[in-house]
Amino acid sequence: MAEDAARKPVPFRAGGLAPATRGWIAALSLVGVVGGLEVLAAWGLMGPLTFPAPSAIAQALADLHSSGLLWPHLGASLTRFAVGWSLGVGLGILIGVAIGIATWPRSLGIPWVAALSAIPKIALLPLFIIWFGIGEGSKYATIAFGCFFPTVISTFGGVDNVPRSLIRMGQSFNLRQATIVWHIILPATLPAILSGFRIAASVGVILLVAAEMVSARFGVGAYIIEQQNLFQLDRLMAGVVILMLFGLALHAAIGALERRLLRWR
Repeated sequence: MAEDAARKPVPFRAGGLAPATRGWIAALSLVGVVGGLEVLAAWGLMGPLTFPAPSAIAQALADLHSSGLLWPHLGASLTRFAVGWSLGVGLGILIGVAIGIATWPRSLGIPWVAALSAIPKIALLPLFIIWFGIGEGSKYATIAFGCFFPTVISTFGGVDNVPRSLIRMGQSFNLRQATIVWHIILPATLPAILSGFRIAASVGVILLVAAEMVSARFGVGAYIIEQQNLFQLDRLMAGVVILMLFGLALHAAIGALERRLLRWR
C-alpha cells in the first residue's frame, strides 16, 4: 500500500503561465454591451442627445459609406498614420539600439529622451504647424514625434536586458560588433521592441486624430470634429467606432507580427 502510494505519479505543475485568447468571450462581451445600450435607448433611459443607440450609429456608418466619404476620410488617416508611425518607430529603433550599445549615444541620448518624453505631444502641434506648415508635414511630424519615444525607451530597455553572457560568447568567437548586434542583440530585444510598437500605435492614433481635428479636410479626426460642430452625435460616434476598429486592426497586425518573429518563444 505504502509502496503503491510512493509510485503514484506527481501531476506536472511547471507549465508556466499560458493564457489563451477565447474569441467567444470577446464576442459575448461585445454583444452584451451593444445589446445593453440598445435596450437602454429603447426604454428611454438613454436619450439620443446623451448617447445614440447602437442602431443609430450603425445607420450613420451605412450613410457615411453610401455617401462615398468613408474611404476618402479613412484613406487620408491611414496614410498619415502609416508615414508618421513608420518614421517614429524606425528612428526609435536606431536610436534605442545606439543608446543600448554605445557610451556616447547613451550619455547624450538618455537625458534628452527623459526630458522630451515628458512633454505632452499634442501641446507641440502648433509648433509643428509653424515649422512644417499646415499641410501633411506637420501631421507626419506630430505622429512621428509621439511614436518615437515609446519605441526608443522600449528598445534600449530591451537591449539592457539582453543576457551579457550571450554577448560575451559572441565576442569570444571574435564576431564583429555588427554581427553581434544583428544576430544576438536584436533577436533578444524583439519582444521589447514589439511591445513598444503597441504603445506607439496607440499614441500615434491619438495624435493622428488631434492633428486632423486642428487642420485637415479629410480624415477620421476631421470627420469627428465636423459632426461635433453640427451636434450629430450618431455620426460622431460612427467616427469613434471607426477608430475602435482601426485600433483592433492594429492590435491584430502587431500580434501576427509577434507570432511570426517570436516563434522561438
